[in-house]
Amino acid sequence: MAAAGTDHLSGIGARAIPEFDGVHDVWPRGERLRAVRESAVAYKERFKAQGVVRAVKSVDIAAAPYPVKYAFHDAVSVPSLPLISMINRMIVVQYDDFDGRARTLVFEPTVPDGSAEAPFYRNLQKLMDKVPGGKLLERVVLKYYAEPGDVLRQLGLAPDDIDFCTFDHLHVQDPRMILGSTEIIDGEPAPRGPLFGGARMLVHSRELATLRSLHPMQWAWYVDGGLGGVDPEKFVTFDGDIELGPGVALLWTPGHTDGNHSLVLNTPDGVWVSSENGISLDNWQPELSRIPGVRRYHEHFGREICPNANTLEDSLDQYDSMVKEKTLADRCKADPRWLQILPSTELAPWKRFWPVVPTYVHGGITYGEIKGGR
Repeated sequence: MAAAGTDHLSGIGARAIPEFDGVHDVWPRGERLRAVRESAVAYKERFKAQGVVRAVKSVDIAAAPYPVKYAFHDAVSVPSLPLISMINRMIVVQYDDFDGRARTLVFEPTVPDGSAEAPFYRNLQKLMDKVPGGKLLERVVLKYYAEPGDVLRQLGLAPDDIDFCTFDHLHVQDPRMILGSTEIIDGEPAPRGPLFGGARMLVHSRELATLRSLHPMQWAWYVDGGLGGVDPEKFVTFDGDIELGPGVALLWTPGHTDGNHSLVLNTPDGVWVSSENGISLDNWQPELSRIPGVRRYHEHFGREICPNANTLEDSLDQYDSMVKEKTLADRCKADPRWLQILPSTELAPWKRFWPVVPTYVHGGITYGEIKGGR
């Protein structure tokens, strides 16, 4: 896969990452996994030597229902518990780009109203409205913490302080609600303005192309029409792996979707990785899991990961991508058994969903002080 366009990268003070050039073309697949792992080891050394981000802060947005059978590749069977909740998490990162400019990036600024329009959640809502006890179930699985705009205010930021936003992939995301649109969204009185001023969305070219032309196997998880009226100049597309500045990179991690990418941060405590390839640390470290069936999945199949598998556009690629993430992440200081992987949408650690609760939870990430103003 070719690297991102030079003009796009130089224009935002970013650059391509050469260590992963060609690894996704290696054949056979066992050799590709080895190449991915070795490339991640090589890149991690250089990535850490470049420096750390200025500041980072994660804030919970909302909890939404999710089928247990998807969460752990059908490894968990608890008939009385078909749904769990996942908590969407927004991460604000401040860093210097490679031209020395101070930048602010928002990762996963989920707007719950937009996510509700994805066919999967729209159909699930209809089902909960119809079945006996559906309203009670809705109260059990849904919870709202803050809208992305609220998070900015909490952190002392204004919309114009944001340079870039990005999602690891565009499942259940409506770009119109982030970037603004000249078209009126159904049920709204006027076109939406941009949520983050002049901020641009960083998106893998394959992910944006998917939203423009959905396959039936992808349709349920994307907001069809989510690009209507959005200025194409609002997007900065890239291919492969890129680094935005010392201590912050977006690594291509295909499999869950074709254009999935992971946020990688270097902090005073080492490297953190965030994506939705898993919804708990149990997905990346199944050998330590206490969730029924997850460790057995690891032992029975000899697999070092247990993927979040609502869509398997390429399960082998997703496996390789999660190994890539595991290789880059450092060990947790509080408990070195666990890696510093922060799911972008995380299994809620609520007793009501026992025994399907995460074995270990980092609870978020905070380093430095987020500062507003230009």
